[in-house]
Amino acid sequence: MSHDWQGAIERARTNSPFLARLLEREPELAALLSEGQGEAALERAKGAGEGVSDFGVALRRERRALALVLGIGDLAKVFPLARVMAELSSFADRALHQAIGAAINARVPDAAPDGFIALALGKHGAQELNYSSDIDPILLYDPERLPRRARDEPAEAAQRYAREIVRLLSEVTSEGYVFRVDLRLRPAAEISALALSIDAAISHYESSALAWERAAFIRARAAAGDVCAGDAFLEHIRPFVWRRSLDFGAIEEVRRLSLRIRDRYAGPGVPGPGFDVKQGRGGIREIEFFAQTHQLIHGGRDSSLRQRGTRAALDALAAAGVIGTVDANVLGAAYDRLRTVEHRIQMIADQQTHVLGEGWALDAVARLDGHGDGPALADELRPLCAEVAARYDAMLGVDGPSGAGIAVPPAFAERAARWSDGRYRALRSEAAIAAFEAIRPQLLGAFAEASDPDVALARWEMLLERMPAAINVFRLLEARPGLLALLLACLTLAPPLADELARRPQLLGALIDRSAFDLPGPVAELEAEMRGGDAGLGYEAALDRIRLVVGERRFALGVQLIEASHDPLDIAAGLSRLAEAAIAAGQVQAEREFARAHGRVEGSELVVLGLGRLGGGALTHASDLDLIYLFTEGADESNGARPLGRTLYFNRLAQRLGAALSVPTAEGALYDIDTRLRPQGDKGPLAVSLEAFVRYQREDAWTWEHMALTRARVLTGTPAARALVESAIRGILSQPRDAAKLRADVLEMRAEMAAHKPPRGPLDAKLLRGGLVDLEFLVHYLQLREREGFDPELVAALGALHAAGLVPPTLVDHLRLMTRILVGARVLAPDLAVPIGRAEAVLAQQTGTRDMAQLLARLDAARAGVAAIWTEVFGEPLEIVS
Repeated sequence: MSHDWQGAIERARTNSPFLARLLEREPELAALLSEGQGEAALERAKGAGEGVSDFGVALRRERRALALVLGIGDLAKVFPLARVMAELSSFADRALHQAIGAAINARVPDAAPDGFIALALGKHGAQELNYSSDIDPILLYDPERLPRRARDEPAEAAQRYAREIVRLLSEVTSEGYVFRVDLRLRPAAEISALALSIDAAISHYESSALAWERAAFIRARAAAGDVCAGDAFLEHIRPFVWRRSLDFGAIEEVRRLSLRIRDRYAGPGVPGPGFDVKQGRGGIREIEFFAQTHQLIHGGRDSSLRQRGTRAALDALAAAGVIGTVDANVLGAAYDRLRTVEHRIQMIADQQTHVLGEGWALDAVARLDGHGDGPALADELRPLCAEVAARYDAMLGVDGPSGAGIAVPPAFAERAARWSDGRYRALRSEAAIAAFEAIRPQLLGAFAEASDPDVALARWEMLLERMPAAINVFRLLEARPGLLALLLACLTLAPPLADELARRPQLLGALIDRSAFDLPGPVAELEAEMRGGDAGLGYEAALDRIRLVVGERRFALGVQLIEASHDPLDIAAGLSRLAEAAIAAGQVQAEREFARAHGRVEGSELVVLGLGRLGGGALTHASDLDLIYLFTEGADESNGARPLGRTLYFNRLAQRLGAALSVPTAEGALYDIDTRLRPQGDKGPLAVSLEAFVRYQREDAWTWEHMALTRARVLTGTPAARALVESAIRGILSQPRDAAKLRADVLEMRAEMAAHKPPRGPLDAKLLRGGLVDLEFLVHYLQLREREGFDPELVAALGALHAAGLVPPTLVDHLRLMTRILVGARVLAPDLAVPIGRAEAVLAQQTGTRDMAQLLARLDAARAGVAAIWTEVFGEPLEIVS
């Protein structure tokens, strides 16, 4: 496996101010790392303090060097997480041991640290220290053996040593610091001395210790000082930690502690800006508590469970049958992943933080981790944390909060209660909260019944986050329950609509006007709406206007679809008219803007062809736009201040139009544009002259290109230009063909497509054999063979082929059913798997069937009908697999 040392260094320089400074400060180590000599660099780092007489300076230099080498080695994926944690923990042991020796030797030269013990707890004890970790030792001493001056009392000497140890390690100098030392895990930390006698500690742990202290000692280890004495102490208190009888009171106390920690955590409930990967819901602490709780319950009777490391504990619990193997694997993988992200967070500025920052800080962590940006990292962590939280909830017996008696899924048990805690700008006033509380029960009920509550809730929270003010919306939703039902349907039934609404909350306004539930009007009317008042608009504002109209109309069509208020075929036609109007309006704006610099080509114009589903007038919510750009004959050069030759002019204009239709603006994205059906595909120019297009189609085009051309429809241009192009297309399609070659080409193309594009699921009415692709191939083959029925709209084409006696009328019914399934599934089941719950019922209603079983049966029957005609026409069977 190759390792990208240089890439790791560059990511560090760009995204980690701390590592960037170290790379400049440690040129020799930087050079070794750049050369990929990780192990040599690590050895050099461990010796960074050699020859330095000042103990504190030596440790700080070693710490700095280790931070650099381990950080870059981690980013280069050479040093795995376990190695990084172990090296950091080992250094903490050495540093703590040396600090104990230095503190004692300052009073008693050359004395060994007999009788002074440092117990490592937490991640240090488990040898799982994080990148910028504190250490949390417990300091103990044996009064009989502690080295001290003759006049010093043992307790006084021990406190002096403890203070000096903390200072030696924690003090920030020009060389930095070694470790921040936190002694608050010692017994009765508020009132007790920094170091306790062994007898006092034993008395505490045997008589008055709390459950959390038992949990803390699961990972305790004698790390420095008198290690043998430390091991003896831990053995002495072993019965306190590992009790053979189940202590239900202690278990309940751990449960209450867990819930209190959750209650005190005020950050976001899911990964994103401000989320704490340690204390947040589904974070590192919950994985640790999950393992430790099971260890406390069962470890008294099974010594194999007495593991310090979190991964080792989970594996041991699974091996003993205490938890499931799947749970152990899920939690173990989540632990490693979250700990890795925690390290990335701490690499930014060498701070003991576990919180995902905002803006640049979040993006920097994501880029250090190999993601493109912060949202991508948050998207990855969200389901991971949800898996952890669900298992932790199950262990604690948490059912989650509820509204109006409605049980809320565990994945958002805490979040629902915090919507009104001030984190959302839209819910900060008392009036807004009061309006919101009136609709909360309906919200909770809808989320509880959603097929994927986590995702639905995340969309709702994103919507809340992006609303600047919402009191009027909440009151409107309360006053119009039907509108609230529509909003909830979008969030819970239709992933594409929910995602769009979360990105653009203003689309909610599209549901308020009842006219939004009317089908779009003619193309000219839609284009006029998109260009409304554009005379006074700048180019970007004009493009925003197009996006605004398309976004609202497309969203409304989606709502109409999930409400089954219109036939999906009419929705598909409406989506096509909307796209055609957007192309026309966009072309006007692009031509106007382009002409400012380059003028126009006299006598020539750009003509846009739509193919595929756009050409056939039946788009879905997931369709891209298949376009071909042609230009007619005219002057050789444009007449602007910066003239261009005709070919270059229209190619650049086509680029400008493509960008106008696809590049996101302040109002979001519009469409994905596909121009690969142009002559010579990606190898050819974006726009070609009509003459060149005709020549290519007659002399060089493949059969599949002529099949695609049967769906071509002229979308823009003057009446004269449209007529010219339509005549040219008819001439190309109507030319005589070798029937045998045509048949062989069609069958070969379909077999190739079937091999490389299998169906995605049981609702893939497009790619399933006998589905829409096979029906379209059948139609296009007959059109080209018989030179009949050339119409880009498939129903009309089938009607003409039926009139010619070439196909039965049943094919139209099959086409309509499968198109309805395709259009509906793109919104209700975008993964093309069978949806569950209400989404299933809606999809059945859209297709005129009773339920999903009947829908699938009719789909199979339609596919069989297509297969029968295929066999009759091509003379070879088409195998249908249910």
